[in-house]
Amino acid sequence: MPTRKPRVTSQQVAKHAGVSRTTVSFVLNNVPGVVISPETRLRVLRAAKELGYVPNAAARTLVSGQTGTIALVIPHAEHLKVDAFLPQLLYSLNEVSYRHGYRVLLEPVEDAAKPGAYLELVYGKRIDGLIVVNARTQDDPHLLELAQMGFPLVLMGARLATHEGIYSVDTDNRTAARHAVDHLLRLGYRRIAHIAYAPPEYHAANLRLQGYTEALEAAGLEADPALVAYGNYSAESGYEAMLTLLERKPYPRALFAGNDTIALGAMAALHEKGLRIPDDVAVVGYDDIPTAAYAFPPLTTVRTQAVLHGSVAAEMLMKLMHGKTPQERHVILETPLVIRQSCGAKAAKAEEA
Repeated sequence: MPTRKPRVTSQQVAKHAGVSRTTVSFVLNNVPGVVISPETRLRVLRAAKELGYVPNAAARTLVSGQTGTIALVIPHAEHLKVDAFLPQLLYSLNEVSYRHGYRVLLEPVEDAAKPGAYLELVYGKRIDGLIVVNARTQDDPHLLELAQMGFPLVLMGARLATHEGIYSVDTDNRTAARHAVDHLLRLGYRRIAHIAYAPPEYHAANLRLQGYTEALEAAGLEADPALVAYGNYSAESGYEAMLTLLERKPYPRALFAGNDTIALGAMAALHEKGLRIPDDVAVVGYDDIPTAAYAFPPLTTVRTQAVLHGSVAAEMLMKLMHGKTPQERHVILETPLVIRQSCGAKAAKAEEA
């Protein structure tokens, strides 16, 4: 009968990190209101990782090896208030997880620059696996560290897909964006603006910007930086960015919005300024959120299938958590362009008829 390896204690972690056992407890239990320097916090987390420490709460589940909890990690909690993609994703993730006997925690990592931010999440929350959405550039080192540890991890909208140990579910953001702008170009638009759905540190937002730029350049047009603006997930940020773009003279004749929420805000700005969609300014979005078909006019957009994203990512994570290898390391979902009235294509066809 094999001998069970003695469980590492918090006292051993404390000795390895050169701190007190109380400090280890404060760090690993993420106790609020306790001031611990970032360097000390990181030293404790690394010591726990190196020794293979299992927190006491998780030790109760050692028979199964699972805590029964996974986390959906987002950059900022406020994104849930304004972004229409995330609730659909969370819905499908929860549905699949429930069927497999898991519960889902929603965890924001507001400060990815904080040393050990993701290690603290894993140890402090007793999590079996992570799905990370819209990772920023500063998240990359933490995610690579978790992957190198062999921790079950699935990414969406991150740029680490080529690294060993990384699994992902995504769309081809650059190609889909390029097709959306190509559609506007075929309709005869030349002065086309873009509002990114998030600041430049978000990888998926940058890929959509690249697709926009490549489409223009392939058509022999120069991408004008004055026609590019940045939103921050919300319709309000799309509204403000569109107002700024309308100050350019001449104003753009078409807009490719980085997501539908941004597009809806931009459309509100156009209506407010007395501009007709698509007669004065055509609009194309990205995501095909449930309200896109009911915009005024109905929004032409790239369909990304948020519910499917969540279910595929959850099934992939379940396999990883149970020591199985998913059939594909990187799943790329299809992104058809859904043509409605906001781009002017249907009006053009009616005129031809």
